[in-house]
Amino acid sequence: MSKRLRLAVLAVSCALVLDACGRQRHGEPNGADTAQSGQTQSGQTQSGPSQSAPPQSAQNAQPRPLPQNAAEPSTIKRLNDDGSETVEDTSGDTGVRNALLAAVASSAVAATTTSAPSLWQPGVNYTQLVPAQPTSAPAGQVEVLEFFWYSCPHCYALDPLVESFKKNKPAYVSFSRVPVMWNEGHRQLARMFYTLDAMGKLNELHGAIFKEIHVKNDPLVDAGGDEAQSEKIQTAFVQTLGVSAADFKKNYHSFGVETALQRADQLGLRYRVAAVPTFVINGKYVADVGTAGGEERLMSLVGDLAAQEHAR
Repeated sequence: MSKRLRLAVLAVSCALVLDACGRQRHGEPNGADTAQSGQTQSGQTQSGPSQSAPPQSAQNAQPRPLPQNAAEPSTIKRLNDDGSETVEDTSGDTGVRNALLAAVASSAVAATTTSAPSLWQPGVNYTQLVPAQPTSAPAGQVEVLEFFWYSCPHCYALDPLVESFKKNKPAYVSFSRVPVMWNEGHRQLARMFYTLDAMGKLNELHGAIFKEIHVKNDPLVDAGGDEAQSEKIQTAFVQTLGVSAADFKKNYHSFGVETALQRADQLGLRYRVAAVPTFVINGKYVADVGTAGGEERLMSLVGDLAAQEHAR
């Protein structure tokens, strides 16, 4: 038994003694009933289930009025660790009962607070970054980044939940996807991502890219890693979705796309992203499906950490 809990038990015992004294002063019968009560207090335990109704003798007893000159109880009993009792003089201390009850309440609340586990544990469900990294979110916003790769089957499986999070996120969450660029094939898919983003077509075609790769088995990049050939493959693909080939080519090597690619590369290095999908919340916390314990738990974790940051 912990020290805190043992103190709470002792306080409860004292409160019960005072409560019994209070009932006797307010007219509980003496005689046989008092003797029975004293027998119970001496250590005998009644067997069988507790009853909701009081004993018959107590029901028939008429309360006696308290004498006007009745004094507060002058002593209380405390239960020691070895089972013995200590009698203490409390003459003139009319606040003992309230103090003991307050101690009981305080101990119970403290014990509950310290023993209740948190749903998410740092070092288990997520990694806390020290020091925290700067974000590009506006003031008052919490930045949430998803590092992903279009050819990753885990990213594809998680994407419906990510889309739902994106559509239903609180107004204080600033959400962005960041494509990883571990090799030329990754970079070429990332270039298509930022080209469509620059054209304002990304939200419309994001899901179609996933399906082209994972359902139709079209990698959308050249098998040999040739960038010019990958550009042709991707241009032909977006044309089937109603995108102008000329506009796509104009943005493909634009300054805005090159800047976005450079920033994504820096973010991947800053957060040392070694697997996808990986989420970074407000530059402070890193989590993935494995640490969170599942896809749905991951999105719940992301939301909870973002709310925690917003409340600071």
